[in-house]
Amino acid sequence: MSAFSQRANGLQRFRKDRAAFVALLLLGLLTSLCLAAPLIAPYDPYDPSAIDILDSELPPVWQAEGDIRFLLGTDTQGRDMLSAILYGTGISLLIGLAAVAIQALLGISLGLLAGYVGGRIDAFLMRLADIQLSLSTLMVAIIALALFQKSFGAEQFGLLAVPMLILVIGLAEWPHFARTVRGCVLAERNKDYVLAAQALGLAPFHIVRRHILPNISSPLLIIATVQVANAIMAEAALSFLGLGMPANQPSLGALIRAGFDVILSGVWWITILPSIALVALILAINMVGDGLRDALNPRL
Repeated sequence: MSAFSQRANGLQRFRKDRAAFVALLLLGLLTSLCLAAPLIAPYDPYDPSAIDILDSELPPVWQAEGDIRFLLGTDTQGRDMLSAILYGTGISLLIGLAAVAIQALLGISLGLLAGYVGGRIDAFLMRLADIQLSLSTLMVAIIALALFQKSFGAEQFGLLAVPMLILVIGLAEWPHFARTVRGCVLAERNKDYVLAAQALGLAPFHIVRRHILPNISSPLLIIATVQVANAIMAEAALSFLGLGMPANQPSLGALIRAGFDVILSGVWWITILPSIALVALILAINMVGDGLRDALNPRL
């Protein structure tokens, strides 16, 4: 069966997986809401002139003290929670997708090189990947971001928080792609179609790019979905620890952190509502990844 036929059958199996398909619809809905946030959000949480401290800690509209202007209530600074969640989910998705793009670019390139060339290059790159995997992503990120924040100050860190988070999370997780790609290339490089391409005198770069890479794309797609969820969780954890997004640029982790100090006083919505959005986002991505894994399994 050709790779195209396998993918077509895989997509058909994915559509029959109701849980994965519903998760894909939920993920599409969340992504659409984030992209449309500047148009549909009642307020701009980044605009200080739209924030009134007198409106702080208002409960959601279904509670007795709720205000119709703020459907999901306000946070400790008086920001509309609905607007902050829409914008914050968009920031979390942006960081997750961009970080995984860096992981994929670096990991796939090094994995292809290690698997196809082999020898000392393979041994060196895999030992480098082993060292990287032995270090916790959060530990590496905490050290790097803490040093940057200490060196350049909180104000400069706030301006560069998004690119710094993308870079740190991206560079910390590349071995997951590299090791998977290397294993797939080792399984593919001795197959007839690769040997035939070599016999025709095609350049190694051409063989890898046009023949091997398309045939190993299915596991890479599955890894990418899992890594997006991991990157979003890493950003949320770093923001919760105060090393991620600043308070004036809310991501989901920063919003959860903002309400954590007052949750025991009855102001539960500042932490709980962003937490629900984060769980829904992570759950949708993971379920889509599980569905893709089952649908693209060649044994099926």
